[in-house]
Amino acid sequence: AIAAHNVTLTLGSDKAPVEILRGVDLEVAAGTSVALLGPSGSGKSSLMAVLAGLERARGGTVMVAGLDFATMDEDALARARRGRIGIVLQAFHLLPTMTALENVAVPLELAGIDDPFGRAARELEAVGLGHRPPPIPREPQIIFADEPTGNLDTATGHAIIELIFARRAALGATLLIITHDPELADHCDRVVVMHDGRIEER
Repeated sequence: AIAAHNVTLTLGSDKAPVEILRGVDLEVAAGTSVALLGPSGSGKSSLMAVLAGLERARGGTVMVAGLDFATMDEDALARARRGRIGIVLQAFHLLPTMTALENVAVPLELAGIDDPFGRAARELEAVGLGHRPPPIPREPQIIFADEPTGNLDTATGHAIIELIFARRAALGATLLIITHDPELADHCDRVVVMHDGRIEER
C-alpha cells in the first residue's frame, strides 16, 4: 500500500534550510496497521503529510496505492487522494455555516458519490455520532490518523480506538497512525519509531 524510499523533506529558505526528513524508508503492506511513534519534532506528522500527498517530498520515491506521488502535481495529488485516502486529524475543520450532515455530505457529493446525503446519514449513524461528523466519512483504501485520541478523555479515547479499528477492519483498509498512546499502538500490527527525521525501529 505504501512504499517510501530515501524520502527527504527540507523546509525554510535556501539560506536557512531545515531538514525535516532525512532519508526515510518505509513500506506498509496492504490491509495492515502501523503505529508511528517518536518525540515531538521527530518528523512523524511531516512524513504522514508526504505519504498522504499533502506535502511534496524534496527527494526520494513515494508510491501510495500503486501511484507515484513524487511525480504528481497538486491537482493530480488531489485526484489521487479522492476515494483512496482518508485522513483523521487531531483538529477537525468544519464549515460553521453548515450542519454536521452537510459537512459530511458535501465532500461525498464532490467525490461523485451517489446519494451523498443518504450516505452521510448512514455513516453518521454507523459510528454512533449522528449529531457529529464521523472520523472516516468515506471508504478509503488507506487511512492516515494523526493523534486521533490526543485531545480526548480516557473513555472517549477508548471509544475512538475501537471505532477506528472496527472501521478499518470493515473496509479492509491500511492504517498508519501517529500516536503517543501505548494502548493505541498495541492495537497495531507493527510499531515504527522515528527520531530526528529518520526511522530507527521497524
